[in-house]
Amino acid sequence: MDLGLKGRVAIVVAASKGLGRAAAEELAKEGCNVAISARTLADLERTAAEIAKSTGKEVFFQAFDVKREDAIREFVSAVEKRFGRIDICVTNSGGPPSKKFAETTTGEWQAAVDDMLLSAVTVAREVLPRMQKNRWGRFITITSISVKQPIDGLILSNAVRAGVTGLAKTLAGEYGSSGITVNNVCPGFTLTGRLEELADKRAKDSGSTREQVLAAMAASMPLGRVVKTEEFAALVAFLASERASAINGTTIAVDGGMVKSLL
Repeated sequence: MDLGLKGRVAIVVAASKGLGRAAAEELAKEGCNVAISARTLADLERTAAEIAKSTGKEVFFQAFDVKREDAIREFVSAVEKRFGRIDICVTNSGGPPSKKFAETTTGEWQAAVDDMLLSAVTVAREVLPRMQKNRWGRFITITSISVKQPIDGLILSNAVRAGVTGLAKTLAGEYGSSGITVNNVCPGFTLTGRLEELADKRAKDSGSTREQVLAAMAASMPLGRVVKTEEFAALVAFLASERASAINGTTIAVDGGMVKSLL
């Protein structure tokens, strides 16, 4: 299937590893010129070089913290200057610490809002007007299945990522007539470093091992295994494509059937 992505310009935020990296690499494989960001320059340089080598596409990158509005503005402007336009934007952020409500401080709540919600707001402010001028765009947020089914021990993710989902749903209604679609993609238990961190926390709390926790996670899924990052990235690429032009305002889980709700 030709997704019609050759020559498109895609931004992927927080893309030096994990789901963001997988999404960026998949978009590059489909022919996009890709711009990526992350906080750690060394990780970003390595990832950009590896994606460029495996796909043959140019990868532009800048290191910054997504809590800095000025850095986001500078990055988006630099991408537009380098490639001439912005067609696709995938927002992403690192997951907050695994905690229960009583353990969570006000500062941790504020940090989670800044990292996950306000960063998406700032990115949207920068890219959506540019997409409007071209009468075409794809804005995709990476959230979590916690927006459909809260996850024990992840109070910050459960609460704040739901706000990102509400933001995206609203933007879908406001910008759809400009040829821009806005959708959420929700990973479940996916084979990333973040999953290993969560497994370590659960193992410590329960007195078990990381391997036992990961095995229990896999057993809880109808597939009997956790999801691969490339399986997640395939949906991101499809939603970014011409083929997905009528999919707008949706929240789609890539979770191997883990979520039990009907919608």
